[in-house]
Amino acid sequence: MNKAERIFYDKAVLPDGGIVEMVIWRVPEPVPPTTHGLKYRLFYGKDGERIVGYDNERGKGDHKHVKGREADYEFVDAEKLIADFLVDVERARA
Repeated sequence: MNKAERIFYDKAVLPDGGIVEMVIWRVPEPVPPTTHGLKYRLFYGKDGERIVGYDNERGKGDHKHVKGREADYEFVDAEKLIADFLVDVERARA
C-alpha cells in the first residue's frame, strides 16, 4: 500500500442542525508520534463551532477536543475510537 485508503466514512446532520462526521484512513506508515496505521478525524459541531473532535495530527498524536479543551486520547482500535467519540457527543448534547 503506497497511499492512504479510506476505510470508514459517515456523516449525519442532526435534527437540531448539528453535524457528526467521521472519517478513518489506513495509512502506509503511522502518523508520528502514533504507532498504529490509522489516520482519523471525527467531528461534531454546530453553528460553525467544533464541540467534540478526535484526531491524530502529525506531531500531536492521538488526542481529543471537548468543548474547547484538548486532552490526550488512548487509542485502542477503530471500533473503540468511534464508540468513545459517540459517548462524548452524547454527553455534549445532553
